[in-house]
Amino acid sequence: MHVLVTGAAGSIGTVVCSGLVDRGHRVSGLDLVPEPEGFTGSWSTTDCTDPDAVDAVFAALDPLEAVVHLAGRPDESSLTDELASHVVTTAALLDAMVAHGVPRIVYASSNHAVGRTPRDSLGSDLLEVGTRPRPDTFYGTAKVAAEALLSLYADRHGIDAVATRIGSFLAQPETPRALATWLSHDDAVRMFEAALTAPDPGFAVLYGVSANTRGWWDLGPGRDLGYHPQDDAEAYAAQVLAAGQPEADVTAEAAFVGGPYATEAFVRPALDRIGPTA
Repeated sequence: MHVLVTGAAGSIGTVVCSGLVDRGHRVSGLDLVPEPEGFTGSWSTTDCTDPDAVDAVFAALDPLEAVVHLAGRPDESSLTDELASHVVTTAALLDAMVAHGVPRIVYASSNHAVGRTPRDSLGSDLLEVGTRPRPDTFYGTAKVAAEALLSLYADRHGIDAVATRIGSFLAQPETPRALATWLSHDDAVRMFEAALTAPDPGFAVLYGVSANTRGWWDLGPGRDLGYHPQDDAEAYAAQVLAAGQPEADVTAEAAFVGGPYATEAFVRPALDRIGPTA
């Protein structure tokens, strides 16, 4: 399968590109930065917020079979910046897909789309993908909006669109919260390949986490698409817990699904303003 990976030079992109190539896929990369050393395949240094530039990439790579959309700000900013980074980029890619007949997109959404969900509201239940969106930040809000856009294009144009609500993508878990939210590098590749190859998913959402013993995510929708995580953060539990963490940080991480993103530290005005506000 010929796959265009946006954000290919990022932390997730580097792992996913290499993993997909190892599994026999042809990968083309796209990022704001120049081609990294050792990348195999074609490369486009392009801004995904520019629809004409994105369309030109699709025209040059024709035929493409799928897109993995990883590009976007990984942190919190103003609502305007977040919408441009996550929604406008997704729109540019979707329009190019329609124009060039590319049938599938797999999107890197985030657990922060439901990050304001109180942990104690779950009880012993798992957090389902059908729970109402409860973003914890403007970053999470933009992820919710991008998921809605994917749903629209799936209904309007018949595109297969899978949103992966990624947890904590790390080489290994580093905090008590990550013992539940960890997504290993190997499982990330398994997840994206499953989302790329599942028959006729339509619009689907799955939680991008490993098979963590302490996890609170419903992994059923991912398994329905062929994602069978094999790693478990429990292998690192003794090491993580022995390292300790300030009690205030533990409390913040435990209160909401989104952990620290749901705390006062991330509260800010929606829009950046220039000059006096009074």
